[in-house]
Amino acid sequence: MKNGQFKGLDFDRQKIIGNYIVDFYCAEKGAVIEVDGGSHDDKAEYDAQRDAFLGGIGLRVIRILDKDVKHNMAAVIRFLMQQLLETPGAVQA
Repeated sequence: MKNGQFKGLDFDRQKIIGNYIVDFYCAEKGAVIEVDGGSHDDKAEYDAQRDAFLGGIGLRVIRILDKDVKHNMAAVIRFLMQQLLETPGAVQA
C-alpha cells in the first residue's frame, strides 16, 4: 500500500484524523483501513466510538485482522480490492 503500489491509490500511514490515529487512510476513496490484532480485543467500546466518529465525517472503515495480513495476504488483497475498487457507497467491513 505504500508508494501507490495498490492499484495506484495513495495511502497515508498512521494518519491523525480528529483525536484518533488510523493505520491507513486513502483520501481518494474516503477510506480508513484498520489492521486489528490482539490489542483490540479489549477495546471494543473505543473502536466503536472511533468508527462512529470516522463514519460521521464520511469515512468508510475497513477492518482486517493482523493474522490475515501475516498468513493470508492474497485474501487480504482480494478483499481490499473489492472494498476499495468494486464496492460503491460506504461499506463497512
